[in-house]
Amino acid sequence: MNPHAIFELRRYRLLPGRREALIRLFDSEFIEPQETLGMRIAGEFHDLDDPDCFVWVRSFEDMDARTEALASFYGGPAWKEHGAAANATMLNSDNVLLLKPVAGVLPFAHNLPRDKEAERAGAQGLVVVNICSLAPGSEEDFSGFFRDNALPAMLGAGARIDALFMTERRSNGFPRLPVREGETVFVWFECHPDQDAAAAYQGRLRQNPIWTAEIYPRMDSQCWRRIDVARLTPTSRSLCRW
Repeated sequence: MNPHAIFELRRYRLLPGRREALIRLFDSEFIEPQETLGMRIAGEFHDLDDPDCFVWVRSFEDMDARTEALASFYGGPAWKEHGAAANATMLNSDNVLLLKPVAGVLPFAHNLPRDKEAERAGAQGLVVVNICSLAPGSEEDFSGFFRDNALPAMLGAGARIDALFMTERRSNGFPRLPVREGETVFVWFECHPDQDAAAAYQGRLRQNPIWTAEIYPRMDSQCWRRIDVARLTPTSRSLCRW
């Protein structure tokens, strides 16, 4: 598959108790129509700490392809038939980050292609999404430091790092779907077999004196607020999983 250059991290706030209904609708009616148009649904997730949050990742070949694909999907038959039912589960759907991959790290390289979806074991694993809010214009320096220093420490402690992203600054070509513009972020996805494995990984990382004394303090000092950490578990059709 050709690498995609544009990603959306979408975090929906839902009406109480409606998450499973949205996931069933999404899986049965929205995955194939989007992927037929060239989009990829890299992952779908439950938020462990928020029962009314649905998180998913969608990608595109480039910004022009994004605009064209979104116009085709949201003007097409699947959304016309089922869009109202999807919207009826949501309080809002505009907590969306428009992202691009950090150079040198292929996003979601462990994902199977969709046509081999049935070969995967049942949905399992813990996916941790970390969002760093940064000063404007600092994302290149931050990502370089992360790739050269934090990433080797995390891998050495046993994490599987599935993706590194930074803000895509080009304007949203499909304003019908708002994104969080005017923000600068760095995002990484890490994967673990389960919560116990993630806790053990954190323990090993804290035992690394360079991590605790140098790497993490430097990262933290460049963030405008505490790193936003979401603990996610994959849905049954998520391609991103352990």
